[in-house]
Amino acid sequence: MAPTPTSLPTYQPDVLGAGFEQLILPQPADYEGPVRAVLIRCQSGQEGPSSGRAVLYVHGFNDYFFQRELALECIAHGYGFYALDLRKYGRALLPHQQPNTVRHLSEYYPDLDAALAQLRQEGYAEVVLMGHSTGGLITALYTAQRQPTQVRALVLNSPFLELHQSWLRRHVAVPAAVAVGAVWPTLPLPAGLPDTYGQSLHRAYRGHWDYNLAWKPNHVFAVNAGWLRAIRRGQAQVKRGLGLRLPVLVLHSDRTATGRRWQADFQRADIVLDVEHIRRLAPRLGSQVTNLPLPGAVHDVFLSGSEVRATAYQQLFAWLDTVPVLATHSL
Repeated sequence: MAPTPTSLPTYQPDVLGAGFEQLILPQPADYEGPVRAVLIRCQSGQEGPSSGRAVLYVHGFNDYFFQRELALECIAHGYGFYALDLRKYGRALLPHQQPNTVRHLSEYYPDLDAALAQLRQEGYAEVVLMGHSTGGLITALYTAQRQPTQVRALVLNSPFLELHQSWLRRHVAVPAAVAVGAVWPTLPLPAGLPDTYGQSLHRAYRGHWDYNLAWKPNHVFAVNAGWLRAIRRGQAQVKRGLGLRLPVLVLHSDRTATGRRWQADFQRADIVLDVEHIRRLAPRLGSQVTNLPLPGAVHDVFLSGSEVRATAYQQLFAWLDTVPVLATHSL
């Protein structure tokens, strides 16, 4: 008797509502126990992989995917759209896990492997990998080390290439904490981020966006020494040069605003990272890097004001049309 085929996992309705579905991607257990990632896809107005190309979006730190508009813009321009909640973030966070905990950024690679394998199974042979902030750092390192042939372009939205800290903290306190992280990775550390960024975004405060404050709280999740060590090791790789050969687009604000008390300017600048670090380090990603500062953008470019977002989308899809393997499928 022939063996019964193993049933494949199926998509379920997603918290974003109509047009969005989610697929749990189980992963082997780690030092905290069971692990999973969650793949989200947008089906609104999408009639299958006729173009054979898709966007796979990866969120940042203290974050998860909730950007409906980004998904719909990608679909309107002929791309399938998927997003990935990495292990220990958002939809993928399990009760026994410390949010965001990681000891090496390569722990996220199996999540990305599984997502890309699912996209290939669904008919997408060409993928634009898009990462925001910490997701930008992770996707850049992943692409450099795994070199997935399916990924044809990389879009980084304010990538976390350097800490936005004082010289003293960056060169004295941080190295000490990183050293401790090698032997005591669970040592808690202050995240050092004020709640003003969350205030600038969520509509319950001063912003215009609605999202789950349990998954993206204004007072950010605590971090530990293992997380900081993982981040600094990844950033050190960028500084040495990643040697990416595929086209890379780096989007970010044109300036950084500072201060712990609320200012209206916080909605027209990056208040999380120093954009000068991004400008300086972006060329070290590879040989085909386009650096695009956007006046008036916030840290997540696609959560900026409406006029800035319109410019960002126009620039993004105009740039994607210059990527030869993708441009051949342009609508």
